[in-house]
Amino acid sequence: MSVHLRFAARSDIGAVRRNNQDAGYAGPHLLVMADGMGGAAGGDTASSVTVSMLAALDDIHRAEDLLPLLRDAVTGAHDELVDMAERDRSLKGMGTTCIAILRSGNKLAMVHIGDSRAYLLRGDSLIQVTKDHTLVQYLVDHGQITPEEAENHPKKNVIMRALGDTEGEVELDESVREAVVGDRWLLCSDGLFGVVSNETIAHTMMHYQNLDKCADRLIELALAGGAPDNVTVVLADVLDDRDVTAATAPSTSPVVVGSAASLFHDGASNHLERTAVRSDADEPAAAVKRKWPARVAVIFGLLLLVGGGLFGGWFWTQSQYYVYAADGNVGIYRGVPQSVGPFDLSHLEERSAIRIDDLTDTAQRRLREPVTLSSRADAEQFVAELEERFLKDVTDEPTTEPTTEPASPSEDPTPPTQSGSGSQPGETP
Repeated sequence: MSVHLRFAARSDIGAVRRNNQDAGYAGPHLLVMADGMGGAAGGDTASSVTVSMLAALDDIHRAEDLLPLLRDAVTGAHDELVDMAERDRSLKGMGTTCIAILRSGNKLAMVHIGDSRAYLLRGDSLIQVTKDHTLVQYLVDHGQITPEEAENHPKKNVIMRALGDTEGEVELDESVREAVVGDRWLLCSDGLFGVVSNETIAHTMMHYQNLDKCADRLIELALAGGAPDNVTVVLADVLDDRDVTAATAPSTSPVVVGSAASLFHDGASNHLERTAVRSDADEPAAAVKRKWPARVAVIFGLLLLVGGGLFGGWFWTQSQYYVYAADGNVGIYRGVPQSVGPFDLSHLEERSAIRIDDLTDTAQRRLREPVTLSSRADAEQFVAELEERFLKDVTDEPTTEPTTEPASPSEDPTPPTQSGSGSQPGETP
């Protein structure tokens, strides 16, 4: 039996943060979640670089190659972040968590570092697959504090493992498991599970069959709970090939959200800019003469590659949509909310009759940043739900106050510590 993945991803800046340091990626073979840390610029950079480098793995591979590929890509991202921090002191101390799942047939390989989480919904049971690499989890594992004390511990955000400008080698949790038909996977940042209880997450995942609506609802729950941090969710359903028809076949176009959404297509050009060029000054003239036709061909090929990448990037932006303010009303835009020099990568397609001021405070907070969606239909559905559920004269503010569930202990990590999202490294247990 062969399987497919149906996937979705959403990210929101939250109610307190000024920028989004989370990044997420969902594709037919790859799921990634990264939560950056180390200041505004550093957190954005760390998470987006990590997701961009892992995105190259979203292809068909042999099962036995899955873990080596993930391990090499994550280690490469770590080395790149360390090198960037050495070149630019403003990036000193930046880092990121990372969860990545790579599929080959019905095999799933996963690597994990940090305090972002992977959950598996099987039947009516929600299982936390990853274990947090945090100081409080270490203290719980060694019986120094109780799980209840960990919930409000003053150092609950201190991370003991992360990618980026940290001492020591990358230490990943690695696993390989079966992709079981009917399973639903969730990768998320602490902006979700730090606010919404496991019971509420499980209930939502069980009662929303549509992945896009499920992702939207999880974001709404985090916002209703105050959303003190960025919140990102990456979802995937495991489908049986025999049950997939032309009408029900899942999309194969990847979804990129959060800080990586605007930088995803810059990865190749940035890599080319970092490539060193050897001088011909000391080479014999005849040798240089023999090489110039080959070099012209290489330069021409690079120009074609860059041109094709730029066209592909622009084409991809025009398949995206987002909802944002349009002269005081709710508007639907086509493209991505970015610009390249004087050129905007999006345009207003429809200005609805819904005024921003007529929405509830929760909805207004959410629209302070563009809400990215994967299709025009999803954007129209989102606007319809705003009108149906979030107008001030129709609905009240959400009052749900979810509670945080503690992580279940398992491993005994002991590497150096690094602070959690938005904090600085250096804490030790």
